[in-house]
Amino acid sequence: MLGTFMEVLDTTVVNVSLPHIAGSLSATIDEATWVITSYLVANAMILPITGWLANYFGRKRLLMMSVTGFTIASVLCGIAPTLPLLIVCRIIQGAAGGALQPLSQAVLLESFPPEQRGKAMGFWGQGIVVAPIIGPVLGGWLTDTYSWRWVFYINIPFGIASIIMTTLFIFDPPYIKRTSSRIDYWGMGMLAVGIGALQVMLDKGQEQDWFSSRWIVGLLVAAVVFLIGFIIRELMADHPVVSLRVFKDRTYSAGVFLMTLLGFVLYGSLVLLPIWLQTLLGYPAVQAGIALAPRGIGSFIGMTVIGRIMHKFDPRKLLAGGLLVGAATLYQLSRLSLDAGYWDFFWPQFVQGISLAMLFVPLTTIAMSNIPREGMGNATSLFNLLRNLGGGIGIAGVSTLVTRFTQKHINMLGADVTASNPQSRALLHNLQANMQAHGTSAAVAQRRSYATLFGIVERQATMLSYVDVFLLLAMIFTLMIPLVMIMKRPSHGTKPVAGH
Repeated sequence: MLGTFMEVLDTTVVNVSLPHIAGSLSATIDEATWVITSYLVANAMILPITGWLANYFGRKRLLMMSVTGFTIASVLCGIAPTLPLLIVCRIIQGAAGGALQPLSQAVLLESFPPEQRGKAMGFWGQGIVVAPIIGPVLGGWLTDTYSWRWVFYINIPFGIASIIMTTLFIFDPPYIKRTSSRIDYWGMGMLAVGIGALQVMLDKGQEQDWFSSRWIVGLLVAAVVFLIGFIIRELMADHPVVSLRVFKDRTYSAGVFLMTLLGFVLYGSLVLLPIWLQTLLGYPAVQAGIALAPRGIGSFIGMTVIGRIMHKFDPRKLLAGGLLVGAATLYQLSRLSLDAGYWDFFWPQFVQGISLAMLFVPLTTIAMSNIPREGMGNATSLFNLLRNLGGGIGIAGVSTLVTRFTQKHINMLGADVTASNPQSRALLHNLQANMQAHGTSAAVAQRRSYATLFGIVERQATMLSYVDVFLLLAMIFTLMIPLVMIMKRPSHGTKPVAGH
C-alpha cells in the first residue's frame, strides 16, 4: 500500500508546484505542464501490461523493481537542473510506478478470503481516493515551506519502507509463472502508441482548442487506429500481452464501466473545486487545498467503516446508495453561489467522501468476485487503466465544459448589460464616480469602469458554468444506478490463497 499511495500521490502533488518549477527552470507554464503529461503517459502505458509483466518477471521481483525505480527516479527529479531532464526523469518515474496500483490490488484481493475482501479494498481505497485529495495540500505546503524539489524528495522514506516490507512479507503464489517465453512485441507496441496518443490528446486538447488543431486530430486518429489494431491482435494472439477475454464476465465488464464513470466524476470534480476556490473566492493555494480536506476525511472514515460492514449487506445496495448520496452532494454543490463560505463546501464534501467509500469498496469487490486468482493481475491492470483513463477524460471534459459554458453565460448575461438597462447604467455611473473621487481622470475612469463591469459579468458567468457542470456530474451519477442491476451478487465460497 505504501508504494501505491506514493505513486497515486504523485499524480496530483506536482500540480500546485508548476509555477515554481517553470520559474526555477526558466520555462513557461505551458512547457512545465509536460512534467505532468509525461508522467501520466508513461504510467498509462505500463498499467495494462502489469499482469503479463508479473508473470514474466515474478510479482515480488516486479514490485521491488517498480518501487526501487520509482524512488530513484524521484531523487533524479528532485536534482534535475533543466526542464528536459526533469521530463525524462518523470517518464521513468511514471513507467516504474505504473505497475504499483494493480500489483498491490491483486495481492490484497488474493491474500484475503472473499468475505474479507471488503476490508482489504477499504484499506486499499484509502490510498487511491485520499492520496489525490491530499496531494495539492502537501505539494503546496512543501513548495511554500521548502522548494518544489521536496515534492519529489518526500517519496524517499515511503519508497525505502515499501522495499523493506515487500522483501519481508510479499511472496509469489505458485500460479505466478511465465506461461511462454515469446513476447508479443506487436501488441505491446500498438498498446504503447495508442494509449500514449490518447493520454497526450486528453491532457493537451483544451490548450490546443481540441479539433481545430491538426496535432490533436492526428493524436486522435493514431489512438483509434492503434488501439483497434491492438484489440484485434490480442483477441487473435495465442499468448496475448493483455487478455481481453476477461470482459466476457458481465459483472467485471459492468464494474469496469462504472469505475470508468466514477473516475470521470471523481477527478472532474476534484479539478473544479480548487479552481473555483482560488479564482472566484480568492483562496490561496494552500488554503484551497485545506478546504478540500473534508472529502479526504470523509473517505478515510467511510473506507474504514464500509470495509468492515460490507459482508453483512448486499454490496450492490451499498453501491446504489453511494451513487444516490454522491449525486445528492454534487447537486448541493451546484446550488452554491459566490457568497458561499467554508462550511458550505465542508459538509457536501464530507458526505461525498463517505459516498465514495460506499462506491469504491463494493464496486471493486463485486467486479473482481468472479475473477480466478491466476487472472487477477490482468484484471486489476485493466480495471486501474480504465479508471485512470476515465479520470483523464473527466479532467479534459470538465475543463472544456467550463470554458464553453462560461462563454455561453457571458453572452446571455451581457445581453442585459446595456446602456438602455437602468441598473447597468447606474452601476457604471457609480463605478466612474468612485474612481474619479480617488483621483482618476474621467477618460481613464470610463475605460476602467467598463473593464470592471465586464469582470463582474465574467465572474458571474464562470460561477454559473461551475453550477452547470456540477449538475451534469450529478445526473451522470444518477444515470449509473440502473447499471448496478447488471452485476451479480458475489458469492463467498472460495478459500484464501497461501503465499502472500
